[in-house]
Amino acid sequence: MSTSNGLLLVDKPKGMTSHDVVARVRLLMKERRVGHAGTLDPMATGLLVLAVGPCTRLLRFAQSETKRYEGVVTFGVSTDSLDADGVVVERQEVPPLTSEVVNDAARRMLGPQLQTPPMVSAIKVKGQRLHALARAGVEVERVARAIDVASFSLTPTNDVNEWYFDVTCSVGTYVRVLLSDLAERLGTIGHLSALRRLSSGDHHVGDALTLDRLDERLRGGETVLQPPRAFVTQLETVVISREDARRLRMGQRVALDGLNDDEVAAVSEEGTLVAVIRRRGDSWQPAVVLPDEESVGHG
Repeated sequence: MSTSNGLLLVDKPKGMTSHDVVARVRLLMKERRVGHAGTLDPMATGLLVLAVGPCTRLLRFAQSETKRYEGVVTFGVSTDSLDADGVVVERQEVPPLTSEVVNDAARRMLGPQLQTPPMVSAIKVKGQRLHALARAGVEVERVARAIDVASFSLTPTNDVNEWYFDVTCSVGTYVRVLLSDLAERLGTIGHLSALRRLSSGDHHVGDALTLDRLDERLRGGETVLQPPRAFVTQLETVVISREDARRLRMGQRVALDGLNDDEVAAVSEEGTLVAVIRRRGDSWQPAVVLPDEESVGHG
């Protein structure tokens, strides 16, 4: 039986995969059910949103959130993976760049657009990971995906070929592709040389724990998880009666009035998340049901 149930924010260190972090958290919390939303490459650091226990069923709400990143782009050098973990494949001269020129190009990349995923990625094509095909020297056609870039700005560093960037974008955006495309607009080539995720939706890296700090807090018996309700802050909320909570946990529909959205967070009179419910005609049926929080802990 699960002893923990909630949302965990981890500040992922460089060099670990997102799966490595999940495996570490499973050991530290002695909990088999741990999942993450929004993969970070090994070279990246920053916010990784995890679900622990039964609320892994709520991960889809965190996966769809807008992300904010900061990092460094290096112009004049391209790699086969478009980031610093790849092999250098080309070098070019970099034209003189000013903040006005670079940011004007970045501004023209804002808004909804289509982006083609890189070959070195975890996307599957006919059952095979693109990065596995890329290692075998095979390149396949990729379907462009709809993304949205809400903000994108850059500032110079002490190195004329390296620039700090700050970008807010939709789920599914490959920042390394965005930067490579920016370099092309500026008349050169480039690659992502550092990346840190600052936020995902309402979750911020300033509230995240390093793995060492997580270990310390767990050893000290401190709380490390936010309640499951933290996953669904973007949903319309309705407070339900004890009887309706009982019915939803039994998989039954309930009748509720005055709701506007088609998917709603149903919370108890005590403020705990009972279920995510969906409109079905004149009634509401449970889409995701959470256990009584008195039966599980928050770690």
